[in-house]
Amino acid sequence: MHRIGTSERPDLPLAVVVGAGALGMAVARRLALANRVLLADVDGERAEECAARMRDEGCDASATACDITSSADVAALAGQVANRGGLGVLAHVAGLSPSAAGFRSIIRVNLAGAALVAEALRPLARQGSAAVLVSSLAAHSFQPSPEAASLLREPTSPDLPDRLAAVMGESATPQLAYPVSKWGMNLYCRMQAAAWGEMGARIVSISPGLIATPMGALEFEKSPAKRQMYEKTPLKRECTMLEIADAVEFLASPRASFISGTDLLVDGGLAAALMS
Repeated sequence: MHRIGTSERPDLPLAVVVGAGALGMAVARRLALANRVLLADVDGERAEECAARMRDEGCDASATACDITSSADVAALAGQVANRGGLGVLAHVAGLSPSAAGFRSIIRVNLAGAALVAEALRPLARQGSAAVLVSSLAAHSFQPSPEAASLLREPTSPDLPDRLAAVMGESATPQLAYPVSKWGMNLYCRMQAAAWGEMGARIVSISPGLIATPMGALEFEKSPAKRQMYEKTPLKRECTMLEIADAVEFLASPRASFISGTDLLVDGGLAAALMS
């Protein structure tokens, strides 16, 4: 029941936002307009601090610690979602950039972790539920070898990072782990459309181009190639986090009710420019 003096809205559906970084919070705030929000992050204290700020702003927000590479943590997250009445929206934002970790960790977090969460929450979806997984433009400028592509069809396989590293050899670098993981994420969403459809639900990926985030700024410092991509972006600027939050909100809403098993590029035309 509603409690006087609080922003609790038990009548609203539940949106699970995985990742309490800058982009995750932009998405969480936007989804909080029409949902209760459960914010999950590997850093439970940070997640609770962010949820507390959202509550102060009038949102119905709670937080939980979750290491998405841990089956036990993901199962516990699913249990919390079940106790809250099931899934309305999953917005999976968590991820590692090439400068943040090594090859295996990036594959484990960006791809395997996202797939573990989606598979754990799918049984809790219902008619109209939607999962939106944040991918990347990098997935559109990369094509894995047939051997690697075959391995990526099983993203939750415990030995996926090791098997991919063995297949890719010297090219198994953090710089390539990122597009590999995001290519695999887009493939996963296509492969899972039928399973989510059986629940009356949808799953999509969204591929941002260059976004103005603290993580993105760090990549600019370390990657001359990113500066070159910026200069080739037709709209001559980075995307804002609010623009990505807009797109996620749309994909999760009834306005996108016939969109599933596909990817939305939000890149200012950069993919088109790179192909021309």
